Amino acid sequence: MENVLDQNQIEAEAPNSEEQKGKKKPKQKVFAKGMGKLLSYMSKYWLPVLIATLFTVAAAVFAVLAPAVMMDLTDEIITAVGLYEFGIAPSIMIDMGAIVGFATILIIFYVAGQLLDYVQTLIMVHVNNRVAMDLRTKISQKINKVPLKYYDKNTVGDVLSRTTNDVDRIGEVLSWNFTPLISNIAIAIGTLIAMFYHSWQLALVGLATVPVAMIIVGLVVAFSQKFFKRQADLLGDLNGIVEENFSGQSVVKAFNGQKKACEDFNKINNKHFKASFGAQFFQGIMFPAIMFVAMLGFIAVSVVGGVLYMQGTIASVGVIIAFTMYVRLFQQSIGSIGEGIAGLQAAAAASVRVFEFLEEEEQPDESHKDVTLIPSQVKGQVEFRNVKFGYLPDKTIIHDFSAVIKPGQKVAIVGPTGAGKTTMVNLLMKFYELDGGQIFIDGVDTAEMKREDVRALFGMVLQDSWLFEGSIRDNIIYSLEDVSQRQVGEAAKAAGVDHFIKTFPDGYNTVLSDEVNISGGQKQLLTIARAMIQNSPMLILDEATSNVDTRTERQIQEAMDKLSKGRTSFVIAHRLSTIKNADLILVMRDGDIVEKGSHDELLEKGGFYSELYKSQFTDNIIVEESEINEENK
Repeated sequence: MENVLDQNQIEAEAPNSEEQKGKKKPKQKVFAKGMGKLLSYMSKYWLPVLIATLFTVAAAVFAVLAPAVMMDLTDEIITAVGLYEFGIAPSIMIDMGAIVGFATILIIFYVAGQLLDYVQTLIMVHVNNRVAMDLRTKISQKINKVPLKYYDKNTVGDVLSRTTNDVDRIGEVLSWNFTPLISNIAIAIGTLIAMFYHSWQLALVGLATVPVAMIIVGLVVAFSQKFFKRQADLLGDLNGIVEENFSGQSVVKAFNGQKKACEDFNKINNKHFKASFGAQFFQGIMFPAIMFVAMLGFIAVSVVGGVLYMQGTIASVGVIIAFTMYVRLFQQSIGSIGEGIAGLQAAAAASVRVFEFLEEEEQPDESHKDVTLIPSQVKGQVEFRNVKFGYLPDKTIIHDFSAVIKPGQKVAIVGPTGAGKTTMVNLLMKFYELDGGQIFIDGVDTAEMKREDVRALFGMVLQDSWLFEGSIRDNIIYSLEDVSQRQVGEAAKAAGVDHFIKTFPDGYNTVLSDEVNISGGQKQLLTIARAMIQNSPMLILDEATSNVDTRTERQIQEAMDKLSKGRTSFVIAHRLSTIKNADLILVMRDGDIVEKGSHDELLEKGGFYSELYKSQFTDNIIVEESEINEENK
């Protein structure tokens, strides 16, 4: 989307970013908020998630049953050894059939558990990739639905970070933390039941360390939430700085701003490092700390189990062996649960950022509007009636703008920076909603028309040329369909760009990329050709010739004169020499029209326009005279 905002005006009216940072925002439960929104969004995939959950629980059941089989296997071997030692049996008579049977069951349990875990992983990876793809699609759609004022306050890099880094983080964490978390919860519950079933005394000993582990998990989650959220926010800031420095590299170098650019980047980068270190520190310390507590529980169970066996409270050594496995399994599952929760915090923080963007205020719905104008039948009369507007609610910059433009007129809008020139065009194209007043096209209020229907009436060439990576032909026709090569060639010739296109080996099929070197002026010529092929009844030229040399400017002016013939056209210009032949010049200052008339009429008045014109050419009288002589020729 092309940014057509009057940046000087926006910057002047935008709230102070430092003041915003200084304001304290209400604390929110990032984890609960983020995961709540994400789980709610994933609810449409409930069936595969349910199947994966069932497979996960089944795998957990096999994991819990394995120690019980190991208990029977141990008892079988110990019984045979005991009979031999006490002379009951002349030799160690081990029932190999029972041993093989128990071993076979163990193998089946472990293999079945691994297969179930593998299948549920495949299912969840598919689901999580679908979630990530859907989120990116929704973000892409949302980009075209939010009003332009959103981009006045947010950097491109931050939006890109939400689309890429944050969505990737959600997908990765859900793939490797979500179902393992469910699995470990199931294992923890299953082992808990099994422990109490075999020996409630040893179960209590094993559980004695659980409160400590839970306290560790709670503390880590509480302390690390802010680090994960800050890490995600700062990553967006980093992307914004990189995008700005990359796109403005020529300016950075021209003003020797490399040092400042590096300092700004390093400042944010260091903050991101600290936030990332804090997040990873807490996430990394959780599992070792819990496992240390688990080992204490493991030792306690072994000691107490031996004492209970000697006292006859426990029937067999196999119970102790099984319990050591259960305790280890239980503590590992508790540790993995804590680690999984820490990982989910990253997804929660990313989820908050993604859904914050998806929940941004959209442009008002206009599906109910059915008033349309057929472009081929539009005459091009435009009326601004008492228009009022401000980029911020409490700061009006267009106070009471009124003007009537007749069909076919070439209207130039001039004035100092911040006067509201580009703002008027933004309002005409419905990039912003009016705060007051009306705009009419052929007597029809544009407020009663859909945005796309209004914009279909205008061809537009902006000061900043915008081209996408694709063929030259695709860039010229852009969103049009069924355009012949002859029409493309005619538009390119009219814009004076046909010759340089044919210098490429592939001509109009040349793909524009970093490897294709074209100048800023040539890019502008291509955007002009794009406007020409649109064949719209009205035109908007916002400093369309500012990026080309004088000779190319004259060629473009001639092409524009042909293009604007019979069409209502609006020309925003700072170089007043380019709008001398305008039918009507509207002179703006502080959001109001202070003068209007032709070039000669305004000069004769000796008013504000005359001052602008003279101040612009005081130091270029010779150049101006040569241009006049050239025109006379």
